[in-house]
Amino acid sequence: MSVIYDPAELRADLHEMPELAMREVRTAAYAAEKLEALGLKVERGVGGTTGVTAVIEGAEPGPVVMLRADMDALPFVIDGKDCAIHACGHDAHTAMLLAAASRLVGKVKRGKLKLVLQPAEETCAGANALIAAGILEDVDYVLGAHIRPIQDLPAGKVCSGVRHTASTTIRVTVKGRGAHAARPHLGVNAIDAGGAIVAAVQGIWLNPTGVWSAKATQFHADAGGTNIVPDRATITFDVRAQTNELMNEYMEKIRTAVEYAAKAHGAEADLEILLTCPAAVYDEDFKAEVGDAIREVLGDDALAADCGGGGEDFHCYKLAKPSMKAAYFGVGVGATPGLHAPNMTFDPKYLINGVKVFEAVVLKHLG
Repeated sequence: MSVIYDPAELRADLHEMPELAMREVRTAAYAAEKLEALGLKVERGVGGTTGVTAVIEGAEPGPVVMLRADMDALPFVIDGKDCAIHACGHDAHTAMLLAAASRLVGKVKRGKLKLVLQPAEETCAGANALIAAGILEDVDYVLGAHIRPIQDLPAGKVCSGVRHTASTTIRVTVKGRGAHAARPHLGVNAIDAGGAIVAAVQGIWLNPTGVWSAKATQFHADAGGTNIVPDRATITFDVRAQTNELMNEYMEKIRTAVEYAAKAHGAEADLEILLTCPAAVYDEDFKAEVGDAIREVLGDDALAADCGGGGEDFHCYKLAKPSMKAAYFGVGVGATPGLHAPNMTFDPKYLINGVKVFEAVVLKHLG
C-alpha cells in the first residue's frame, strides 16, 4: 500500500526542529527517512553539506524535472538567548516537497524527477554549494515554491511567479585615527565618517521606474571609552534592486559613495560583500504552465497575480544554467504578521495547494 504524506502533519514535525544554515542535521535526516520510506534511493550530505536528494525514474526517455525546497530556519535573540525559529516557512516548503514526492511515486512514466532538499537559503550559500556539487548537470526544468504572507496573497490563493528582487548584504569597515576627545582634530572620527557614508549611500538615485533600496542595518563603533575618538567602525547595509542589471549599477554607485564619503573625512573604507542573491529570472512559457496547473487543480479563482518581495538563492540555479527552464510559485497560507517575524504563524491546511501544483506540473512533463 502506497504512503501518502499529509503536508500539515509533516510541517508540524519539522516546525519543532528548527536549525540554522548548514546545520540542518535533524531536518535532513527526517527528510531522508521520509523519502526512503517511499522506497526511494536517497543521497545525504550532498556536496559536503546537509543537502538531501532523491530520484524517481521513469521507464521511458524524457526530461529531468527538479523540485527544490529549502530547510533552514532563522536566527533570533529572544530574552537574551540565541535561538532558531522557522519564521520564513522553510518547514512548510520541505513538507510540501515530501508530500508531493509521496503522491508522485509510481506516476513518473518518462524522464526523471529529482527531489532536492537544500540547506542554507537564508545565507544564500546553499544553492551555490549544490551547484558546485553538480546538482544541475542533467536538469531541464527546476521548480520551487514559497508560502506568502497575507500582505502578498490571501489564504487559498496561489500565484505562478514570485518576483524576488536582487539582494546584497555588504559590510563597510571605516578606518579612521584615534585621538583624545578633547583634541578631536588630531584624529579621524570613524563614526563621523561612517555617518557620512550612510547618508551618501542613501542619497544615491537610480531610475525611478525600478525598485531599489539600501538600508544601514548595523553600525558598530567603540574605542573602549567615552572620551576617545574611535578609529574604526563597521556598517552593514542591506541592498535590494528589482533586476540584476539595476543591482550592478547600484553596487557601482555604492562603491563610489563609500570611497569618497570616507575620503571627505580623511578616512579610508573597505567594502566587503557578505552575501548576494540574484533577482528572479523566469521562463515565461514554463511559468505559464504553472499558472495552468494552478487553474487545473485549484480552480480559476485560485490563481492570483504575481507577488514580490524578498530575495531567494533559488535564482542562482537559473543563472548557473541559463538553458534550464525555471519557475517559482507562491502559496497563500494566511501567514501573519509577516515573514521573518519570530511569531509568524499561518494555517497549514493550505499547504496541500502547493503539493497539488507540484504534482500537476511534474506529471505534465513526466506522467
